[in-house]
Parts: sequence; structure tokens; C-alpha cells
Amino acid sequence: MNVIAQMDALDRRIVALLQNDGSLSHAELGERVGASAASCWRRVRNLEQQGVLRATVRLVDPDRIGRGVNVFCNVRAKSHARDVRGPFEDFIRSRPEVIECFSMSGDWDYLLRIAVADVADYEAFLMQTLLEHPAVGSASSHFALSMTKYTTSLPV
Repeated sequence: MNVIAQMDALDRRIVALLQNDGSLSHAELGERVGASAASCWRRVRNLEQQGVLRATVRLVDPDRIGRGVNVFCNVRAKSHARDVRGPFEDFIRSRPEVIECFSMSGDWDYLLRIAVADVADYEAFLMQTLLEHPAVGSASSHFALSMTKYTTSLPV
């Protein structure tokens, strides 16, 4: 059964609030949604068990840690064989500067979002790391000039 069908209006309000502030206590959550803290605790636990709610994290300001440059890099693989894709995807997961990676349809096989300090930092990653990987056929890079919207919240 689809998990979304199992969520009632109260679950949706809880999820919406937690997406914006994962540090809310069960008591604060209860106050905001009109339920008891114990009820919120049970609902949050159930949503975690269903996989609706995943890790609780704190968002970091990339500029304050010297990673304020976003690069979007399209990657074309040399091969689509499973024994090539698996090691490449493991390699990407191991790279801390790669913030997101999507397997894509169309002309490019992957789209990476890479957070770096500056152009030189990206050039070193691209030339000495990414393009050196045996699975990579080619890459095309695009530097974000500014961020118009960024959110981790999904509509519920």
C-alpha cells in the first residue's frame, strides 16, 4: 500500500513542521498540531518506521565553511554495464564534495551537484579525480551564479 495513503491530516502537519525544524520536541509539536506529546511521539515513531521520516540533520551554511560554489556536472559514462556503474556510484558516494548525484535519462548519464571553495578547487577535483575515474567518458560543468531557491521540504 502507498505510504501517502496511510498519512492522515495530523501526520501531514507533523511532517510539514519537522521538515522546517527537526529539533522540535514532541511537546512543541503537539502544541502546534493540537495533539498530546505522547500522540506526537507515537506518530513520529510510526512515520520513521514507515520510512517517511528519515535522518534528522542540521543544515550548514556552505559559505561559512568555504564551500559556497555550486557546480553542476553532467557525466557521460564509457559503459552502462553493471560492473562499471556500481564502482562509479560507490566512488561518487565516497566523495564528500559531491553533494547530490542523479542517474539521468537523455544525453548524459549522471548529474552531480558539487560544492567547492572556488574554481581552482573544482578544477583539481575534475582533472585529478573525476576525469581520472575509468568509468568516466566525458563531463560538462556548469557553475551556479546564484541560488534563487533552495529547500529540503517536500509538499505533503
